[in-house]
Amino acid sequence: MNSSLKLKIGLVLFLLFFSALALTPSVYHDLPDWWKKYLAPAGLKLGLDLQGGMHIVLQVDLEKAAENSLDLAASDFKSALAAKNINAVRMGSADAESVLFTLPNTSAVTAVEQMLKENFPNLDSQIEAEPGSFPRITLRLRPEEIQFIRKNAVNQSLEIIRNRIDQFGVAEPLVIRQGEDQIVVQLPGVKDPQRAMSLIGQTAQLEFKMVAEAPGLNLTQLVDEARQAGQWHEGDTRKQLNLALQSRLPKGTEIYFERVVDATTKKESKVPILLENPVMMTGEMVKNAQVRIGGTFNEPYVSLDLTSRGGQVFAAITEKNVGHRLAIVLDEIVRSAPVIREKILGGSAQISGNFTHDEATDLAIVLRVGALPAPVDIIQNLTVGASLGQDSIDKGLFSGLLGALLVVVFMLVYYRISGFIANIGLILNILLLFVGLAMLGSTLTLPGIAGIILTIGMAVDANVLVYERMRDEFALGKSVRAGVESGFSNAFWSIVDAQVTTLITALVLFLFGTGPIKGFAVTLTLGIIFNLFAVLFVCHLIYDSLFSLKKIKKITFFQLVHKANFDFMAKRKIAFSFSAALVLLGLVAFVQIVRGQANLGIDFSGGTMLQYKTAMSFSLHEVRETLKNNGFEGIDLQQVTSENRLIVKLKHTEEKIGDVSDRISATLRHSLPEKDFFLESKSEIGASVSANLRSKALLSIGLSILGIILYLGLRFNFRFGLAATAATFHDVLAVLGICWIMDMELTLLIITALLTLAGYSLNDTVVIFDRIRENIAKHEDLSLHEIINLSTNQVLARSIITVLTVFFTVASLFLFGGASIHDFSFALLVGLLVGSYSSIFVASPLLSVGSKQK
Repeated sequence: MNSSLKLKIGLVLFLLFFSALALTPSVYHDLPDWWKKYLAPAGLKLGLDLQGGMHIVLQVDLEKAAENSLDLAASDFKSALAAKNINAVRMGSADAESVLFTLPNTSAVTAVEQMLKENFPNLDSQIEAEPGSFPRITLRLRPEEIQFIRKNAVNQSLEIIRNRIDQFGVAEPLVIRQGEDQIVVQLPGVKDPQRAMSLIGQTAQLEFKMVAEAPGLNLTQLVDEARQAGQWHEGDTRKQLNLALQSRLPKGTEIYFERVVDATTKKESKVPILLENPVMMTGEMVKNAQVRIGGTFNEPYVSLDLTSRGGQVFAAITEKNVGHRLAIVLDEIVRSAPVIREKILGGSAQISGNFTHDEATDLAIVLRVGALPAPVDIIQNLTVGASLGQDSIDKGLFSGLLGALLVVVFMLVYYRISGFIANIGLILNILLLFVGLAMLGSTLTLPGIAGIILTIGMAVDANVLVYERMRDEFALGKSVRAGVESGFSNAFWSIVDAQVTTLITALVLFLFGTGPIKGFAVTLTLGIIFNLFAVLFVCHLIYDSLFSLKKIKKITFFQLVHKANFDFMAKRKIAFSFSAALVLLGLVAFVQIVRGQANLGIDFSGGTMLQYKTAMSFSLHEVRETLKNNGFEGIDLQQVTSENRLIVKLKHTEEKIGDVSDRISATLRHSLPEKDFFLESKSEIGASVSANLRSKALLSIGLSILGIILYLGLRFNFRFGLAATAATFHDVLAVLGICWIMDMELTLLIITALLTLAGYSLNDTVVIFDRIRENIAKHEDLSLHEIINLSTNQVLARSIITVLTVFFTVASLFLFGGASIHDFSFALLVGLLVGSYSSIFVASPLLSVGSKQK
C-alpha cells in the first residue's frame, strides 16, 4: 500500500473521529466548555416540529413607537413648563403625529421658544399667537428623529424580548430580527406556551395616574349607552370609547378599565374607571421589581424599587394626594387603584391585584427588564407539544430506518460486494450530513428529512451510475481494476452534472426560501456536497485499498434489464398527448390556487390549525355540532381514527393572531369533557405572513429554474437546458394537478415535496442527457432519434434501480411516518413515477423538437 493511499485512509479515519466528537453533545450534554466552543456547541438540534416548542413571528408597530416617543416628549415638555410656573394645557389632536398645547398668555411664548430650542432639539414646533385668544403650540417629531425611532424600535424590542426570555428560563432560545419590522422567537421545549406568549407580547407600559372624582357619574351606564348606540363595540379600542363619550366626561379625564378578580369565584371582569389625563409617573422610574407575598390573604404582589428620581416624584405625588386614589396602569389596564393614606418615602411602591404567583413573576420580569418601545403584534404562531414532537421523532426514525434498511439490503443483493461499498458511502454521507448540521447550528426538521430522502436517492444513484458504467467496461473485456477505474472516470461528469443542478435549486431555496423550505435547502445542500465526497473519493478509495491488498478478484452484478432495445421515440406523440393533459390539469390547478379557490393550507391562506389528541374515540359529528352551536362556522375537521386525533382548521384573513384557538379549546373542554381533548400543536398564521410565504415560494422556484437553464446551457447547450426545464415544469405541474384534483391541502410541506421532486427529476434527466451528449460525439453515423433511443436504453437499468431505491424510502414514510407527513410522502410517491416517466418520454424526446437532425 503506497503512502498516498495511506494518507487518504488517514484522512477518512480522522473525519470519522471528528464526526464522533462533533455529535457527542447530541447524546451526552455534560461536556467541558472547550469541547462546546471548538466543536459543535450543542450537537444536532431537532426542529420544533420534532421536539416540541414554539415558533413566533412578531411585528413591531413602528407607527406606535413614534407616537409613544412624541407622547413622552410632550409630557416632559409640560413638566418643564410647570417647573417654570407656566401652566400649559394639552388639547386633543386629530393628528396622531402632532400634539397641541395652549398657553395661559402671550408673555409665555418667548420662554417656551427658548426652552424648545435648548432642551427639545428633536421636536419641530409651530406657535400661533393671535390677539384675543390663548397661544397654541403644535409639536411634532423631526423627520430624522422619526427615522431614528423606527430604525431602533425593533432592535430595542429585540433586546428586551431576549432579556425577558432569558429570565423566563427557556433552554437555547432563538431571538432574531427578520426584515424591517419583524422579530422571530423560537422556544424549544417550552412547557407553558400561553404564559410564554403573554410574557413576550406584553408591552408593559407602566403609568401612574390619579383617579378622577366625578360624583353622580355612572360609568357603567355610559359605556352601555355607547354600546347600544353602536358608537363602541366590545373589542374596539379604549380611544374609540373616549371619543364617543368625550362630551359627557369631565374635561381632562378618560375612561379606563380596571381588572377585578372575584375573591370567591376567581372570575375576572373589567370595570370602567375614570382617570385624570396627566401621567404622574412612568415605568422608566422603576429600578427593580420583585414578587412578594403579603396582604390580608397572603397573596402575591409586585414590589417596586424606584430610582432616586422616581422616589422623589413618588413622594411628591403621595404627599399632594393624601386621601385620593392612585391608579397603577399597565398596558392601558388598571391593575390596582389604592387610596393614598400618607406620604410614602423610601423609594418603593407595590402593585397588587389578585395575581397568581406566575402572573406576579411575569409582571416583575417585564417591569424589571423594561417596557417595549411599541406594541408587538403576533402574526405567526406555531406551537408543537412535546408529546407530538416525540411521536414525530419515533415515527420518523422508524420509517426512515426501515426505508434505509430496504435500500441497504437491495444494494447488497443487486451489487454484492460493490453494494456493500456503496452502503458504506451512503452511511458516511448521512453521518457527515448530521455533523454539518451540528457544526452550522442548523436544525433537523420534517422538511429536512425530505432533504435526507433525496440525498439517499442521489447517493444511491451516483453509485449506480458508476456500477452500470463498470458493467459496460466489463462487457468490453476489461480487467477488474481497469473496469473500476473506467467506471468512475466515465461516470464522473454525469454525477457532477446531476448533483450541481440540484445544488443550484438548493442554494436558491436557501437564499430566498423561508421557514421549512430553508431547512430543506440546508439539508439538501450538505447532502449533495458530502455525497460527492463519499462516492467519488471514499468509495473509490475503498476499491483502491482492496486492490492494493489483493482482496478483489472478480466483480459481478445482478442484471435486472438485459440489453434493452425499446423504441421510445416511436411513442413520443402518445406521450406528448398524455403529458399535455397532465400539464393542462396542472395549469388549471395553478390558476385556481392563485384565485384562492383551491384547498390552500393556512401557510398560504392565513388562519388557524389545531391538532388534538383524545384518550378515547369520538365522532366528527358531535365535534362539528358542538363547535357550530358555540358560534364557530366554516371550520374544517379531520379525524385520524387510528390515532384518536382531531385536526381543526379555520381559515381567515386577519393580519394579526387572535384568540380563536383558546376559544375552540375551551369549548371542547367544557362541552365534551369526557373526551379529554389535549392540544398537541397549534399553527396560527396572519395574512401578511401567508402572502409572504406564497411570494417567496414562487420566487424560489422561478430562480432555481433559471439557474438550471443557465448551467445546462453552458455544460451542454441551451436546447438541453430548455428541455430539462420544460420536463421539470411538466413534473411539478402534473403532481400539482393530481394533488388539486384529489382536493389535497396545499401546504409548505407539499411545496417542499414538489421541490424534492424537481431535484430528483432533474437528476434523472441530466444523466440521460449526459449519455446522449456522449453518444452524439461517439456515433456520428446515427440519427438523433436513434441516439436518444440508444442512450435511454443504455441508462434504463440505472433509472429503474434508482427509482426503486428511492421508492423504498418514500413508501416507508408514507406507510409509517404518521399523519403529519402523509400528504407529503404521497406527493413524493406520485412525483417519483411522474419524474421517471418524464425523463424517458418527455425530456429526451423534446430534444428532437425543432431539430433538423432526425
